[in-house]
Amino acid sequence: MSLRIDVYFAYLYLFSLIMCYMNSRTSEIQRITLWGALGNIALTIIKFIAGLLGGSAAMVADAVHSASDLVSDIIVIVFARISAQGKDKGHDYGHGKFETLATVIVSILLLAVGVEMVVSSYNQVMLALSGKSLPAPENIALFAAVVSIIAKEFLFQWTIRVGKRLSSQVVIANAWHHRTDAFSSIGSLIGIGGAILLGGEWTILDPIVGGVISIIIVIVAIRMVIPALSELTEASLPEETESQIVEIASSVDGVDDIHDLKTRRCGHYCIADFHLVVDPQMSILVAHDITVRVEEKLREKFGNEMLINIHIEPSEDSL
Repeated sequence: MSLRIDVYFAYLYLFSLIMCYMNSRTSEIQRITLWGALGNIALTIIKFIAGLLGGSAAMVADAVHSASDLVSDIIVIVFARISAQGKDKGHDYGHGKFETLATVIVSILLLAVGVEMVVSSYNQVMLALSGKSLPAPENIALFAAVVSIIAKEFLFQWTIRVGKRLSSQVVIANAWHHRTDAFSSIGSLIGIGGAILLGGEWTILDPIVGGVISIIIVIVAIRMVIPALSELTEASLPEETESQIVEIASSVDGVDDIHDLKTRRCGHYCIADFHLVVDPQMSILVAHDITVRVEEKLREKFGNEMLINIHIEPSEDSL
């Protein structure tokens, strides 16, 4: 068993080195996810052993939660690589939506784990209220909860910074997976600590706190999946962003008006289509130069990967 773990760790490390030679953004997503996967492997083993030896059902469930994070790590690694591919014959707008799809999958997994934990906590509370005594866990389970909280909060802070810097919703979603695991460990810590210190009927603290944390997990998952689903269904960018696009394009000399603006998001970059109204007397070359300046100013604001489609129209007032 030890040899298999060593080989697996060596494979992950080698894979992370290979990622360094890929596209820088994809490489960073891959690296932070791989480090998270290593943490999840270690915590799953620690919590599962502590849960079994310490007689804590909450800690065993916590170990299962950490194991579920590994699934999301794999999804992020696979889909981030796909989304980094540029345009090809079958994808004129690139593969950015694959990253959005990964966000939806990770969020749904998080939602499923949260709902399962709510049901499990509810069943345990009902058993306790019916008169059945719940066993008090051992100190080793308490120690594992503390280790998990510290490790998962560190992974959350590290991952969320990378996700925000790269504007990667799937990395941010995965970061919240780390945070919810820390939340579940806090619940385990309170429940296990209360059961150990108070004993008797207070063992019900474990499933009660676990249920509260599970509800928070469900709320976080819903808040993450809604914007991702909106993007997959071609929702427009926020009104504020569209106003900025119009304002920036209109500020370029030679632009008389902007209309028929259509926007959407594709992964970490934006797409904008609009009509640019110019003087009909100007040459095609001048009109082209104006569109180039509009594109440059928009990309300065929204990133070099922004896709812009501009249709030139003559101003009716000048006809």
